[in-house]
Amino acid sequence: MHNEVISFNPYQMAIQQFELAADKLGLSEDMREILRKPKRELIVNFPVRLDNGHVKTFTGYRVQHNMNRGPTKGGIRYSSQVILDEVRALAMWMTWKCAVVGIPYGGAKGGVLCDPKLMTSGELERMTRRYTTEISVIIGPHSDIPAPDVNTNPQIMSWMMDTYSMHAGYSIPAVVTGKPLSIGGSEGRNDATATGVLFVTRRAAQHLGMTLKGARVSLQGFGNAGSVAAKLFYNEGCKIVAVSDTQGSIYNEDGLDPAEVLRHKQARGSVIGFPRAQSLGVADVLEVPCDVLIPAATEGVTTTANVHRVQARIVTEAANGPTTPEADQILFKRGCLVVPDILANAGGVTVSYFEWVQDLQSFFWGTEEITKRLQIIMNRAFDTVLEQAELYHCDLRLAANMLAISRVAEASQIRGIYP
Repeated sequence: MHNEVISFNPYQMAIQQFELAADKLGLSEDMREILRKPKRELIVNFPVRLDNGHVKTFTGYRVQHNMNRGPTKGGIRYSSQVILDEVRALAMWMTWKCAVVGIPYGGAKGGVLCDPKLMTSGELERMTRRYTTEISVIIGPHSDIPAPDVNTNPQIMSWMMDTYSMHAGYSIPAVVTGKPLSIGGSEGRNDATATGVLFVTRRAAQHLGMTLKGARVSLQGFGNAGSVAAKLFYNEGCKIVAVSDTQGSIYNEDGLDPAEVLRHKQARGSVIGFPRAQSLGVADVLEVPCDVLIPAATEGVTTTANVHRVQARIVTEAANGPTTPEADQILFKRGCLVVPDILANAGGVTVSYFEWVQDLQSFFWGTEEITKRLQIIMNRAFDTVLEQAELYHCDLRLAANMLAISRVAEASQIRGIYP
């Protein structure tokens, strides 16, 4: 297992998934050349004055993968793990994600190499504003619209929006999504990813003839997507048997109350030590007896090293790229239904799209309308992917990739090559 983690390259994995789908579609080598590589990659090195008076130079990235179906869209992550290949992979997955749910965007991604947990609020603000200024040459409400991702939040989006607007001399709320409501954010945005995960899991359960009421659910990751998903599945009548964070996992076969776990995590900084629960290792959450497994943390967690111990009937990928292609094949052969990331977690970008539309029109919708529209889009996408999987006798990931890639290829074909 140790070697697999070290050699894991998200971009190679994204390319591997792409080639599998392209082979099945019979895509020409010319079209593969166009879709394989990102359109634009920007690397910026910029100085930021720290609170102690010293100046530190940070490295930031913004990659735009494809814009043939519309402006690009994608999160910004602040992490000491950010590498260009990860940003490239996430930008590519974002292109397919938008195409799968039929949203008129291409994919982008950004990141700054830093450890936000060691930075003060003032340092984070100065870094965010300077990074925004550096990438402002390629972002914009009609070209590339950033959003929150790992270690970024509505406050960071507010600073980005404000910085971009200051340069223009007037407010441009549509330049980013995931903002607070007071400056053009959307209702339902915080819960959007998890709500989408619930909608597609419900659909998957129906397809397998399972009921979600009483189903045992294990969640890897208890951040925004994971903790909200835990609450939604709990309200649906599921039994949350295990949750984890970076410190470890907790397990109780009789079920956990996610609201109590969240209070414990807020007080203690981790889910570990939660009363009435057994403490397990970080990766054990993937292997507990459950009906539905929701990886909601990072890439490459289910590998050939641990896939044989995964016991779930449905794996709904709230995180990006949690299952390696080799592990995918094993789960598929075993009859485990994997709802792939580009479909399962597309609720976030769908409601981001709603936020962008509302900002451009300066006309806002209520929560009910947003949830209703989200459900229609997620259900339609799931049904189309399932149809494709049954037609080609393949797993849902290959079907989702084929559907997405064919849509992007069609747009590229119709638009042609300029000049």
